[in-house]
Formats: sequence, structure tokens, C-alpha cells
Amino acid sequence: MKIGVLAVQGDFAEHIAVLRRLNVECREVRLPEHLEGIDGLIVPGGESTTLSRLMSIYHLREPVVAMAQAGKAVWGTCAGMIMLAHEITEADPVPLKIMDIGVQRNAFGRQIDSFEQDLDIRGLEPGPFHAIFIRAPVVNRLGAQVKTLAALPNGQAVAVRQGNLMATAFHPELTDDTRLHQYFLDLASRSEAASPPGGEG
Repeated sequence: MKIGVLAVQGDFAEHIAVLRRLNVECREVRLPEHLEGIDGLIVPGGESTTLSRLMSIYHLREPVVAMAQAGKAVWGTCAGMIMLAHEITEADPVPLKIMDIGVQRNAFGRQIDSFEQDLDIRGLEPGPFHAIFIRAPVVNRLGAQVKTLAALPNGQAVAVRQGNLMATAFHPELTDDTRLHQYFLDLASRSEAASPPGGEG
């Protein structure tokens, strides 16, 4: 298996470090040709407006959308969740519109309002996942085919899945817990013959 990590901006190096700990072959994705031959793609956290503009500059938007529509696994974390969304509450950045969710940017406030929370994540055993939220978004609309994997105590969804697509509002790459990355690897291994986004797998 080979996993790509979008490496134009943000904390891509941390995701790569986790994948290497799991003995997974990975590739930094900066150009459309870097998507060839990979089984899944991680869109990392960072600054979503900058990430969106750089994806346009490097002509990555359409190839990533095509990859998701072809059934390959794609996971967005924090800013990556914003990029996967169908719509966001602000005019900028322009999301990829590949996942049937609505997202609110910086839903919890500024950097000083960052926090940590233990989450029960559907399909993740044993025990809770210690999630780190940094200027985090939140899902404010769920499409009919989108499953909530984890929510805050107030019910706000912060981890979701739609077929071969997955998004988390927090930063699992900043912890020592590799279970969510392993969950994504399992998703990617099943997505090689998967149905288009929205299907169950």
C-alpha cells in the first residue's frame, strides 16, 4: 500500500511520520502526477485559505476530486476537513465539494481557545481517543450518506465518514495514538474496489 500526503502546506510531515511508524510507504504530493499509483490521500491541517490557493496554483483540485470520485480513500484533518466539505460558512476558501457536509471554520475561536477532548470514536477500540483541537472546524450539516464517527459532549460532529471519504476536525497526527491512521489504512485497502463516494463499505 502507498499513501499520499498533500504536502503544499500545513503539518504534512507529522502525518508522514505516523505512516512511517506504521511501516507504510508514503509519498509527498505536490503535483498532480504525484497522485498516480497511490491508494489513499491525506489532506492535512494547516491554514485552509492558503491550502486552497496553493492547490489551485499547483493544479491539484481537479485531480484530487477525480481521485475521490473514483473511489480512492481521502482523509481530511482540520483544514483538510474544510477542503473536503461541500460548503463552508465563509466565502473563502473554496472547498473541493467532495463530501456531503457543511463546515464552520474556527468554530471554537482563536488559537488560544484550542483544547483537548477524549472522544469515543465509532469503530475504534479499545477506549477513547485523545483528540487535539487547534482552531478547529465543526460539521454543521450532515448529508444523508454521512456517518458520524465521533461527536463532542454537546453533540457537534467532529469525525465523519462517507463511503471512501473521512474527515476529522482534530489533529490525530499530533498524538502517539496511531489508531485513526490505521482506520484510514483499512479504509484505503477496501477502497480499491469501492463504490463512488456515498456508498457504504
